[in-house]
Amino acid sequence: MSAVPALQLHCRAMQARDVDAVMVVERLAYEFPWTAGNFLDSLSAGYEAELALDASGAVAAYRIAMVGVDEMHLLNLTVRPDLQGQGLARQMLGRLEDDCRRLALSTLWLEVRPSNARARVLYQRWGFREVGLRRGYYPAAQGRREDAIVMRRAVPEVADGLD
Repeated sequence: MSAVPALQLHCRAMQARDVDAVMVVERLAYEFPWTAGNFLDSLSAGYEAELALDASGAVAAYRIAMVGVDEMHLLNLTVRPDLQGQGLARQMLGRLEDDCRRLALSTLWLEVRPSNARARVLYQRWGFREVGLRRGYYPAAQGRREDAIVMRRAVPEVADGLD
């Protein structure tokens, strides 16, 4: 079986005017989506926010990440459901690591639901390792809560230069 070639995207910084289009994808992708306020707050806080557009100019994927001391924390990485499995998440992770190198940030962090097997496999293949668990972190069906697996990855070429 040959690998599916990755779609070509036009990437740019997410802006407040993009939030309505992002929300359409967010609601399609998740049972418990972020709110428009979550996105607007992230943008006003100056978080790293990138939007990927397909050839028609529609939202294909996006990511929000928070810069910390020597680290980046991925808060949201979403690919439009009809485009999943085509390499867009890998492209977005690559661009995120490029941002880490540009900012000399040596570590990437994220949380993922245990039930999100597809994302967990992607992150493990990308080199993230499970380092912790946040109990009851995510909302779940019927008023319950789901844990979050905390994952970490050293950013190559930045972490390698640190002693």
